[in-house]
Amino acid sequence: MVNQHSLTRESEEFLEDLAEELSVPPGRYEQAERSYNSLGEWLLRDASSVRQYGPKVYVQGSFRLGTTIRPSNDAEEYDIDSVCEFQKLSNSSLTQQQLKVLLGAEIDAYRKAQSMNKPLREGRRCWVLNYADGAQFHMDVVPALPNGQSARILLEARGYDPRWTSTAIVITDNEGPTYTLVTDEWPRSNPKGYSEWFKSRMLAALERRKRILAESTRASVEDIPDYKVRTPLQAAVMILKRHRDHTFERRKDERPISVIITTLAAHSYNGEETIGQALAAILTGMDKHIHWHNGQHWIPNPTDPLENFADKWAEHPERAAAFSEWLQKARREFYEAARSSDRSVVTETVGRGVGGSLADRAARRRQPPARPALLNVASVAPASPGLSFPDRSRVPTKPQGFGGEE
Repeated sequence: MVNQHSLTRESEEFLEDLAEELSVPPGRYEQAERSYNSLGEWLLRDASSVRQYGPKVYVQGSFRLGTTIRPSNDAEEYDIDSVCEFQKLSNSSLTQQQLKVLLGAEIDAYRKAQSMNKPLREGRRCWVLNYADGAQFHMDVVPALPNGQSARILLEARGYDPRWTSTAIVITDNEGPTYTLVTDEWPRSNPKGYSEWFKSRMLAALERRKRILAESTRASVEDIPDYKVRTPLQAAVMILKRHRDHTFERRKDERPISVIITTLAAHSYNGEETIGQALAAILTGMDKHIHWHNGQHWIPNPTDPLENFADKWAEHPERAAAFSEWLQKARREFYEAARSSDRSVVTETVGRGVGGSLADRAARRRQPPARPALLNVASVAPASPGLSFPDRSRVPTKPQGFGGEE
């Protein structure tokens, strides 16, 4: 463990400012909410062809988790991931393809009614609704059916904890072998369950911050939406995602996917109170939660341990190597920054990982007041030797060395 005195005040302040610089404006969260609510209302209107199937649209992914980061330039868009769950349909009555076509027709009618010029695009698992250029976002809508009961039976039969299964769903995948068949073999998912698990890893920090905000604004805690506060875990995930993006700017196929970073970070977070402490705990512990199972790397979905988030690493071993390389780089850079009391060193070191212009903007958020030179020397906090990032990643090159235990 890293004790609270191991990181310099300058590095902690810089990480706070960096998280602020990466954060999505509250208006973007509200815009996302309006977008999926508007589509949900359309699907429930009197003339809707799917109204009788109980469609419910909700957000998933980083917007739901509070770990969305601001695009690095104006050409990039926010990706709002959402689900349309038909609560009164079951996969015993139709194929994935039929469900997708059913939803696609209604989304296209919605697009036309909203005078959205860009055509509806079909993704592998979703429909992609492109908003006007100025909006700088698009919405992916995944067709889904409820699967709570089946998921519970499946996990209990295998001896796994079924606590998150009540919100489990099945989804469509047009590259899957059962896409055109009436079968109960549909791809499984559980975005609501995953977000509840993620929230459980930071619950004390989240509630404390909501309570502080409620007191300062004279509101009740219940009235504070989660996106109004940010925990050290959420901030750490945001910083690591941007570090990943910058590191793999020219090798996008190899970059670790967000759900792997988010899952390993949440497992490694132990309720630390600052972003620096959270990053130290996460970078030190991330690879302890990568297992070796059935001859391959295994990062289980916490809500469905039969799903392996690292399943692509078997056919793309370069991705496992890339994760190891990225983790070592992140440890090196954040360790160097964490023990420095020189703001320019902190900015330059973190900037190597997240991009110099972003680091410079973060540094400008808190310009130090002018002080006499003697006071400057006297007030520099000594670098503590207590911070412990291992230099080398623990992802092994051979199967030996992986424990299966949590």
